[in-house]
Amino acid sequence: MSKHITLGGNATGPLAGIRVADFSAVFSGPICAAMLGDQGADVIKVEAFTGDMMRRGLPQSNGMGSAFTTMNRNKRSLCLDLQTDAGKEIAAKLIRSCDVVLENFRPGVMERLGLGYDLFKTDHPKLVYASINGVGAYGPYANRRVYDAVIQAISGFAALKGDSAPEMVNSLVCDKITSLTAAEAIVAALFQAERSGNGQKVDISMLDAALSFLWPDTMNNFTFLEPDVERVPYLDHSVFLHQTKDGWIATMPVQDSEIFGSFRALDQAHLANDERFADQTSRARHRDELRKLLDGAYIKFTTKELSERFELEDVPYSLINDRAEVIDDPQVEAMDALLTYDHPRAGLVRTPRPAAQYAETPSNIRAHTPELGEHSGAILAELGYHPAQIDSFLTNQVVHSSAGVGSADV
Repeated sequence: MSKHITLGGNATGPLAGIRVADFSAVFSGPICAAMLGDQGADVIKVEAFTGDMMRRGLPQSNGMGSAFTTMNRNKRSLCLDLQTDAGKEIAAKLIRSCDVVLENFRPGVMERLGLGYDLFKTDHPKLVYASINGVGAYGPYANRRVYDAVIQAISGFAALKGDSAPEMVNSLVCDKITSLTAAEAIVAALFQAERSGNGQKVDISMLDAALSFLWPDTMNNFTFLEPDVERVPYLDHSVFLHQTKDGWIATMPVQDSEIFGSFRALDQAHLANDERFADQTSRARHRDELRKLLDGAYIKFTTKELSERFELEDVPYSLINDRAEVIDDPQVEAMDALLTYDHPRAGLVRTPRPAAQYAETPSNIRAHTPELGEHSGAILAELGYHPAQIDSFLTNQVVHSSAGVGSADV
């Protein structure tokens, strides 16, 4: 069972007191901003009248898209028409009140809206202005529309299977890698701004993030440029999946003690004395031979038998959960890794807990994913607009609020 939590209370994470204007949409920016929100930041999601397209994603619960609900917790929603002068003025005032701006438009869009970094850097020197984009502002692909699959294709992700038939990773992996990279970059820039008093522009391209992520283990043959360096077969993670007598099991013995323990567990202890498999380098050179021998051993045991044997030998292993089984995995349950809360519109929601657990300044989930413009009135009031102005913005469709006109006191 997932642990049930009650929303509400104050931000307690290490970024409590930090204010973020989140102009991003879809995946890469919203996940990054949600991480900052989990860590205590006051994240204001700025949306157009059409809303983030992920609001309309499936499955839905009473009009709330699943992915959107996961990626936009711990945020407030301000809905603006940035094509109007008044909407741009409100956005500029919001930016001046924030420590961080996050956007993932194509390069140049924020500048054309009159909301680029250069407009604010003099009067707001501590501002950290983070821009996520596909491939940067220069080069032959710079003007293309870029999404996750495009970056998987350019960066080499789609070729990881290692044969002539490309295959996409069945996850928006490049978007999410970019989210992690951007969150770390923003926090580092905030640290520098706090020390020096000077913020800065931070650019994070999806292609840079994907290349940095892939390079250590999948691009080994392209690291050393001297002509006499040995080339090795590409990494193949299928070697960690093994068919048993009645199913499948995953193992990943890395150290010699773990390798030899797996040999013993499989009744193949003699392989430890085979010079082809005696050390890491030899095993790498003879990996196809070793795989054939071990595949023949795994199939002789049931999954349960192997689990017991690997436990005794301290071999890294796991049963292979399908997606539904992840929810009830005993380790996931023991960690309270999945939480549930009551959303005022979507009902009962399950979500992962914040991944970073702080001893003194705990991350928390304190606010439900907002409806479009749910906090427009309250945020405008914080920016100094009086009730009549707010109602005028609503009436003239500069601002949208889920509460409608007359919501200036929300």
